[in-house]
Amino acid sequence: MRNDLPVDGDRLWADVMALAELTDPAQPYTRRSFSPRFLDGRAWLARRLAEAGLKVRIDAGGNLIGRREGSDPTRGTIMLGSHSDTVPSGGRFDGIAGVIAALEVVRSLGNDKPRHAIEVVDFLAEEPSEYGLSCVGSRAMSGYLDPGMLEYTNADGEKLGDAIDRVGGATRDLAQARRSDIAAFLELHIEQGIVLESGNIDLGLVTAIVGIARLEIIFKGAADHAGTTPMTLRHDAGVAAARTIALVSDSASALAASGQGHFVATAGVLTFEPNAANVVPGRARVVFDIRAEDHALATVFIDELDRESARLAAATHVGRSRVALLSNTTPAACDPGLRALLAQSAEALGFSTIPLASGAGHDAAFVSRIAPSAMLFVPCRGGKSHAPEEWAEPDALAAGAAVLREAVLRLEMTAPERG
Repeated sequence: MRNDLPVDGDRLWADVMALAELTDPAQPYTRRSFSPRFLDGRAWLARRLAEAGLKVRIDAGGNLIGRREGSDPTRGTIMLGSHSDTVPSGGRFDGIAGVIAALEVVRSLGNDKPRHAIEVVDFLAEEPSEYGLSCVGSRAMSGYLDPGMLEYTNADGEKLGDAIDRVGGATRDLAQARRSDIAAFLELHIEQGIVLESGNIDLGLVTAIVGIARLEIIFKGAADHAGTTPMTLRHDAGVAAARTIALVSDSASALAASGQGHFVATAGVLTFEPNAANVVPGRARVVFDIRAEDHALATVFIDELDRESARLAAATHVGRSRVALLSNTTPAACDPGLRALLAQSAEALGFSTIPLASGAGHDAAFVSRIAPSAMLFVPCRGGKSHAPEEWAEPDALAAGAAVLREAVLRLEMTAPERG
């Protein structure tokens, strides 16, 4: 680890490891949003924020926020942070690294009062929650947590709105979570990919956070005996699904290589009925996950998938009983000015950078709808994430935190007054 950086890398690393240890012992590293372990982590974070001299609160949307007031209210708020919840058997760095790096930036600035207010935020439930919704806190902060979403329930029948209130939010006053004072939002995150590691590059400057669409197609054929039904007389829904999956893979690969930005597509759900080795599938359900930096490109791809899946169904003598776009979010471009600022900050500290898109969703995507936002990626070993093996090196985290700190100082000097 470089010893000339303006942040305490050892302190940062110790805090990341300490928070990671607050986990379900039977399923490391797990702190599901709204769970007792999540609340343990939140209590630990609140103490660390208070020790750093920040005023700590939970807003109406359930976001944990530590704030240092600025000397000039016209400058607005510089916000830093990410999330502390995890997926089941998740890792020690996804989200956590961004929250602790933000805390370390504030600690490294000392006690001098900044012109901007500075906040460290732990957004509520960035990962898909038990209530069927992700990015709960950043949706609330940006005004995209619709009242109907508060009615979503978990397996025990608890409503999302009640759960937000249970962890300290106040959904009766949800409008108060909306923000209009954010001058800039910066989020550090592990890459969750192998571009930086494979290129031996220190940091990634995120160009955009992809839009994510999920398309469900259900093929309807006829279940028949696998041994006695001639191949020419089958209505095999499984074959229609398989051919469609192969088509999606080939088409997505071609688009990914076309130079039109980040594009991927995956058949993540595939179920057959009756799902027996000796029965021709009478029904096949496929859910496709489609992610693109260019929303128009994704729309064209989905339309083409609709047409081609119908053609393949007809060719295999089956029908389609359902074609449904389950969700479709638009991409979020990172602010060019903040990207340039991060690039300048990295260069000033001697770190190499590369522009790249984020193929995963992040809270910054929602915050970008109300304020200039940007993301900084640090390498992670083998691109592994959402798994216990997730790993980022201590010096990578220190480098990212140092660049965030430099960016904050430059914002302090250059950011115009708001309004």
